[in-house]
Amino acid sequence: MNRMFKLILFFYLVTNLLNTSISNENFFNKGLELYNDKKYEDAKFMFEKNIVFNPKDSSSYLYLAKIYNIEEDQKNEAKNLETTLLIEPDNEEAILMSMKVALKKSNYSKVKNLSKTFKKVCKKLCIENEKILKTLGNLEPNNNES
Repeated sequence: MNRMFKLILFFYLVTNLLNTSISNENFFNKGLELYNDKKYEDAKFMFEKNIVFNPKDSSSYLYLAKIYNIEEDQKNEAKNLETTLLIEPDNEEAILMSMKVALKKSNYSKVKNLSKTFKKVCKKLCIENEKILKTLGNLEPNNNES
């Protein structure tokens, strides 16, 4: 009887672990689905839930940053972008978004530093770097003027 109980308990635990693993994956996918449906509060909840189970999932932090961008919450957008880049330093979308945040804050030196990194890693969004640098050139104070 004791052996049978242990066997049942073992299968129960294995089944729960498998189900939890599968449902964790579904938190991100469900969040992405909600994000695409513009249900940002629900999507935010799912991405945060995914982070609880997968704290190193850079995609969840990136999508949280996108939601905070839409909500115009620059502080939380920047925080989630920083976390994305800590986990995945060559995430070109996160670097590009960070450049835009730094540009809004008039942090021109940060934009330039991020641009150097962006040039090294860009694959799909390379043209965006040129646009930001052009904008930066138009905004940055000219040192020759009095």
